[in-house]
Amino acid sequence: MGSQPDYSQPPLRLSFAGFLWDMDGTIIDSTPAIEKHWHTIGNEIGVDPETILKTSHGRRSIDTLKILAPERANWEYVAKVEGQLPVLYAHLATEIPGARALLDGMIAAAAPWAIVTSGTEPLVHGWLGRMKLAVPEHLVTAESVPEGKPDPACYRMGLDKLRLADVAGEVLVLEDSPAGIRAGKAAGCKVLGLVTSHTAEQVAAAEPDWIVKDLTSVRVVGSEGGRVTIEIKDGLKL
Repeated sequence: MGSQPDYSQPPLRLSFAGFLWDMDGTIIDSTPAIEKHWHTIGNEIGVDPETILKTSHGRRSIDTLKILAPERANWEYVAKVEGQLPVLYAHLATEIPGARALLDGMIAAAAPWAIVTSGTEPLVHGWLGRMKLAVPEHLVTAESVPEGKPDPACYRMGLDKLRLADVAGEVLVLEDSPAGIRAGKAAGCKVLGLVTSHTAEQVAAAEPDWIVKDLTSVRVVGSEGGRVTIEIKDGLKL
């Protein structure tokens, strides 16, 4: 890949039957809020927050707590503390460049889509409300599955909700974390990796099908026969 990532892949157009979106790092960037969240919890449980942050992105809070503080690894606690993030730190969250425009384009094209996230339901609805972003008809959250990413159960559930399990290879997962990318691939989907929270090398190591810096490189260009066509430009040359 070289010392500097080369985002010069020629534009390509691809058609899909549906889309499964991760949330944090893909639709919004709430990293500063999450850092404050884990600093608070780390101080409470006596674990260096920086140690937590090295492995927490893209994983469910409950899975992190199962390792570091099992006594707090319950949904009541996790949902309560995560639900406070959009309330306390709304000013710290930003949109991933291009995400709103791409979502709007998919909705206008009547594309089947869902959010599949490692966050809890209070967290997701809190951020979507604060950011005034579209709320999907279908949502898979941390509470929905017994195991979090990189386990593919969440994306398989997303496929089921869209009634596209039989054509998983025609569904695009949009992800930023290596754990999420691996989950999407294991579910049989095509995966677009975003370099928004990890390095290009880390994203590439998870083996997505395509890689872009952010979603300004992706747009809806048409729809026909129940499929939506997107254009990907300035992709990473692998």
